[in-house]
Amino acid sequence: MRILVIEDNRRLSAALAQSLSDAGYAVDTAYDGQEGQEFAEAAPYDAIILDILLPVRDGLVVCRALRARRVNTPVIMLTARDTVADRVRGLDSGADDYLVKPFALSELLARLRALLRREAPSKGGLLEAGDLRLDPATRFVERAGHSIELTAKQYALLEYFLRHPNQLLTREMIESHVWSYDFDATSNVVDVYVRRLRREIDDPFDVKLLETVRGAGYRLRVPHV
Repeated sequence: MRILVIEDNRRLSAALAQSLSDAGYAVDTAYDGQEGQEFAEAAPYDAIILDILLPVRDGLVVCRALRARRVNTPVIMLTARDTVADRVRGLDSGADDYLVKPFALSELLARLRALLRREAPSKGGLLEAGDLRLDPATRFVERAGHSIELTAKQYALLEYFLRHPNQLLTREMIESHVWSYDFDATSNVVDVYVRRLRREIDDPFDVKLLETVRGAGYRLRVPHV
């Protein structure tokens, strides 16, 4: 999943980016409101972490502008202000959640998972396809009762497939959601990672879940019960 962090405090931005990357997310960062808005309008992010007090254009203006342009990406708003009126202004601008600084990174990650669950086929915590299960809270993956160890990027790729079951995902869609702006789009890295993921979640099992759609992309097929 791909996250945009719009935060002008570079130390905090770097800490957020590192924590999110460690949790398996692809992360892009912007340091002022205008740059952040341009990023948000240019790529299909899964969530945006948006500070209110930003240079050039503040977070409230950015959030309202994105909603006016029908960018409906979930937004967690960050602020040092903790009055009810401030929280109301943030939510009324179009934010989905509100977090007051200083905050624990674990809480931010939990709130982010909660926002992403709203977009998931199942509103519960687990993502499932047949006997394949992924728990975003613990990053635990298992199939047919056997635990599966994945790299951070394999995990991100599997999570993206599980959040879009039975849908054709083109290479471009996968690139946009699983890799950040520094991704080399001319390479075959998507195909390489899909092959690696398939070796972990499909090859040892009789029922195959990951399908290659020739000339188009890939699909995670949920078996009929």
